[in-house]
Amino acid sequence: MVGGAKYKVARKRRREGKTNYRKRYIQVLSRKTRLVVRRTNKYIEGKIVDFDPKGDIVKVSAHSIELGKKFKWLGSFNSTMAAYLTGYLLGKRALENGIGSAVPDIGLRSPVKEARIFALLKGAVDAGLKVPVSEEVFPSEERIRGEHVASYAKSLKEASPERYQKQFSLLLKRGLEPENYPIHFEEVLKRIKESK
Repeated sequence: MVGGAKYKVARKRRREGKTNYRKRYIQVLSRKTRLVVRRTNKYIEGKIVDFDPKGDIVKVSAHSIELGKKFKWLGSFNSTMAAYLTGYLLGKRALENGIGSAVPDIGLRSPVKEARIFALLKGAVDAGLKVPVSEEVFPSEERIRGEHVASYAKSLKEASPERYQKQFSLLLKRGLEPENYPIHFEEVLKRIKESK
C-alpha cells in the first residue's frame, strides 16, 4: 500500500483538483446562495447555486458564449470586458428570478486583485445583486470598458502595422477594430440592459 497502513486516499474531486472540501463545507453550513464563477481557457461563466443533499441546484446561469450568440459581442469571450458583461447578464437574470443576494464562490482559483473573476462579480453587483465583495478588488472602469486594449491597439497600429494585423487578427476577422472596443462594449451592455 502506498504510504503504509495509515495512508488515506483523498476524495476523487480533490485528487482531480476540482473541489476544496474545507471551503465547500463552510459554504454549505452557511446555507446561503452562492455565486459560482468558473473560468476556462476560452470562456467564463457564472451560476447562482443552492445546496441540496442530492446535488447542487443551479437557479440561474450565464455563459460568455451567450454574448456572441444573443447580444452580438465580437470580442474575446474570456476577457475582462466579457467577464463584466457576463456578470451583468447573470445579475439581471438573478433579480428577475427573485434572487437578491449571493456569496461569491471562486473555487480553487487564488483571489487576485482586478482579475477577470472579480470583473464578473462587479458586473453582477452593478446589475443590482448584493454580493459581499470589497470594491478594492474590482478592476478599474477603464479596464472593464476595454480602453487599455484600444490605446495599445492605436499605438501598435502606428508603430508596426504587420504586428497589429497579427495580434488582433481574430477581432479584425470578426469585423471589430480593437480601437473601437469601448464603443462596442457600451453597445452590447445597452443590448443586455434592454433584453428581457
